[in-house]
Amino acid sequence: MPFSLNPAAVWPIVLLCLSNVFMTFAWYGHLKFKSAPLFIAILASWGIAFFEYCLAVPANRIGHEVYSAAQLKTIQEVITLLVFAGFSVFWLKESLTWNHAIGFMLIAAGAAFVFKG
Repeated sequence: MPFSLNPAAVWPIVLLCLSNVFMTFAWYGHLKFKSAPLFIAILASWGIAFFEYCLAVPANRIGHEVYSAAQLKTIQEVITLLVFAGFSVFWLKESLTWNHAIGFMLIAAGAAFVFKG
């Protein structure tokens, strides 16, 4: 299905972007607080992940009216890379290299094939 700017096509993407922000913090946010006990990091991550699920589940339900499951997963993975790249630089203060950029571009190129007719 080609991408269009109708609300049924856009809302799942918006919700997936928001859910990915929560999930990235749930999975990687604790790396900034390594002195905290592991069980605290796990509990905090579960708490954050709850909000991710509150966004991701509706995104996929709404999105499946417009996109196939494979397309939704592909959209989610590309969003994950974009969110993670920003998170890595701004929250973790890690640099992205050319290797990262090239790898992400190759993944994005592969994702484009999922949307080819």
